[in-house]
Amino acid sequence: MRVIYAEQIKQTVKRLIYEANFFISSDISAAIDAGILAETSPAAVSALEQIRLNYKIAAEERIAVCQDTGMCIVFAEVGQDAHIEGGGFDAAINSAVSEAYGEFYLRKSVVSDPLYDRTNTRDNTPAVIHARIVGGESIRLLVICKGFGSENMSAVKMLKPAEGEAGVLDFIVDTAAKAGANACPPMILGVCVGGTFEQAALYAKLMTARGVDSANGDVRYAQLERTALERINSLGIGPAGLGGKTTCLKVNIHALPTHIAGLPAAVNVCCHASRHAEAVI
Repeated sequence: MRVIYAEQIKQTVKRLIYEANFFISSDISAAIDAGILAETSPAAVSALEQIRLNYKIAAEERIAVCQDTGMCIVFAEVGQDAHIEGGGFDAAINSAVSEAYGEFYLRKSVVSDPLYDRTNTRDNTPAVIHARIVGGESIRLLVICKGFGSENMSAVKMLKPAEGEAGVLDFIVDTAAKAGANACPPMILGVCVGGTFEQAALYAKLMTARGVDSANGDVRYAQLERTALERINSLGIGPAGLGGKTTCLKVNIHALPTHIAGLPAAVNVCCHASRHAEAVI
């Protein structure tokens, strides 16, 4: 049994929010650089160069990469031999969000009621927390700050098993096509195939944080990732919707066991600024 204090969780989440909003990971920066070299359209090259410059300014001047600093989503893997003392787990995370969004001058975008009052909570809480129990005595935290320009373009579809690979592929590409410039391309698509309605959406969100320089370990799904990416980049939407070859940086697919009667599929659309950071306590 190992004791982990709530204050440790709070300070770790706070730091991850800071890192996610001001610093873009090296794999995404490299993908933007590759897009600049691949593009032949001056408008597309200019848009990608502006994105690269924005990343640089954000890191140097500690200005948020995007004005929409999103909702804070926390994926937590809690070791079964870890004992949390000094406060509640959810309370520690929400305290971190409240302090971080105030101290780091991040836009507070959460409303308390979705339909009627839509009153701003004024500190970007509550966070969206997904926790599961795993072996060990550590806590792994992945923080995603997800804006809604791209989130609004996401989709879930309950396909028929007979629709198979072609149906899944068409759904992924159609979702990207409908997103168009609204998703601030170049985009990153997190995809989950299988599971249930809610499970597919959950893992699709998780896939937006998988490296754009990675591939699915199953060669069949890795090929599906490449095929989907090629088809999306042939749409001609391009960076910022200005036309070009770089509409999407990566399609990351996760597969789950599912029911014999179903083929759920979810696509979580993310802009190029996939703001996430992780740590282990």
